[in-house]
Amino acid sequence: MILETRFETADGAVDLIDFMPPRGNASDVVRLVRGVSGRVKLRMQLVIRFGFGADIPWVKKNADGTGLLAICGPDMTVLRTPVETRGEDLTTVADFEIGEGETVPFVLTYGPSHLPVPDPIDPALALQETETFWKEWSARCTYEGEQRDLVMRSLITLKALTYGPSGGIVAAPTTSLPEKLGGARNWDYRFCWLRDATFTLLALMNSGYTEEASAWHNWLLRAAAGAPSNMQIMYGIWGQRRLLEWEAGWLDGYEGAQPVRIGNAAHAQLQLDVYGELIDAFHQSRMAKLKLDDDATWSLERAVLDHLAEVWDQPDHGIWERRGEPRHYVFSKVMTWVAFDRGIKSAEEFGFKAPLDKWRMLRATIHRDVCENGFDRDLNSFVESYGSKLLDASILMLPSVGFLPPSDPRVRGTLAAIEKYLMRDGFVLRHDPREISDEKQPIEGAFLACSLWLADAYVLAGELAKAQALFDRVVAVANDLGLLAEEFDSGVGRQTGNFPQALTHIALINTAHNLCDAKRASEKPAMQRST
Repeated sequence: MILETRFETADGAVDLIDFMPPRGNASDVVRLVRGVSGRVKLRMQLVIRFGFGADIPWVKKNADGTGLLAICGPDMTVLRTPVETRGEDLTTVADFEIGEGETVPFVLTYGPSHLPVPDPIDPALALQETETFWKEWSARCTYEGEQRDLVMRSLITLKALTYGPSGGIVAAPTTSLPEKLGGARNWDYRFCWLRDATFTLLALMNSGYTEEASAWHNWLLRAAAGAPSNMQIMYGIWGQRRLLEWEAGWLDGYEGAQPVRIGNAAHAQLQLDVYGELIDAFHQSRMAKLKLDDDATWSLERAVLDHLAEVWDQPDHGIWERRGEPRHYVFSKVMTWVAFDRGIKSAEEFGFKAPLDKWRMLRATIHRDVCENGFDRDLNSFVESYGSKLLDASILMLPSVGFLPPSDPRVRGTLAAIEKYLMRDGFVLRHDPREISDEKQPIEGAFLACSLWLADAYVLAGELAKAQALFDRVVAVANDLGLLAEEFDSGVGRQTGNFPQALTHIALINTAHNLCDAKRASEKPAMQRST
């Protein structure tokens, strides 16, 4: 998490080193300007705006003259640099020169305005400590397979998306980067999704990061605590629940893509799949022998499954948070099956008290319901929702969650249908392009995690060459830093959606483990859950 950028000019070359040192309660962005050769003239411009760009702060020298203080309402930043700065058109600028061997630091620190100004840091020491922190953390990685650099980059990204005090992992650090360039599918992803729970645990545990996996498990336990009927699909990094969505109409949006949204209204939707993800995540934690508070965890699971027994047959909004009328989504129903299946297996394996006869009956009922209503015989494939002729990439996960074996002809038929209808330029779309939509913009880019889910399904089906080719195709679109967004628009050759996307990096980690273990002819790939 240290970025070094070199600028070469006719007068010489300079390196820009940017990083955020881990320390205390304050947040710092450090920029070091280093002279490499010659002597180069530079200008620094700092534009401070709070309130998502709407609020201009009051700027003045710090009381001790060591920094430039900017305050607006609850927010405060202080800029510390040896370079002389001045105000210009409601911005802060500085002109300076740097020669070979010289280093000029700029440190921007944030803190609440009602607290004392955060203490300064030593920029050179901070760089050393930051590098040591990340090297020591990276050294704990146990993955030794192919594409290790990209897997390591993905793990580092996942760690950087984690809020240390709570263990919550945001889906992305950005909001409103468009899924369709110039379109309106612009969502705020700075929240923690239960949808990603089991994938996240697998990625961390399989790579040797049990401490982070335990922190994520404990975050899940706290966030979902309370009445199961009130359980949400996402929460804030502390576990906060009210994520009201509004639009910042004064912002132009990324390349004109509007609206810019803050908050996410989908938090209030009913998505039945999250119950399965939660119970599955707790089951995987036990199977991996993570240290858990079994009394609290099992009590929550019992309450969740009691509630799910009453609502599993209701329509919902699905894993993709559709904002229309609720439907009976196949993947949602499958994950309710997973919830009871993992509850049964946890009770059997670890001796917990449970109404096993009732749960076994519900598990069988849900399985039969999905197979009868979610499988289209004409298409020879499972579909997006009951009665639909359209597909949905989430059905790729039926074999990985253990709903049906990879050899089942219905699973093989589903893979063939996905290849036929949901593939574009070698990538997998999450929505069926045959769907009639009232949106004027062209269809969104391919969902990168879904392409990796297809690779996982190929591995489970024994088609390693196809899995490897798809994996290689996805990692090839990563940027020069190995980072991946939510989607890839093959038409324009650009990544789209919020960036970097945790789910994409989690999928990359899991697929790499899956391929690596399959090639070593292990009993089962790491990606396959304990089913």
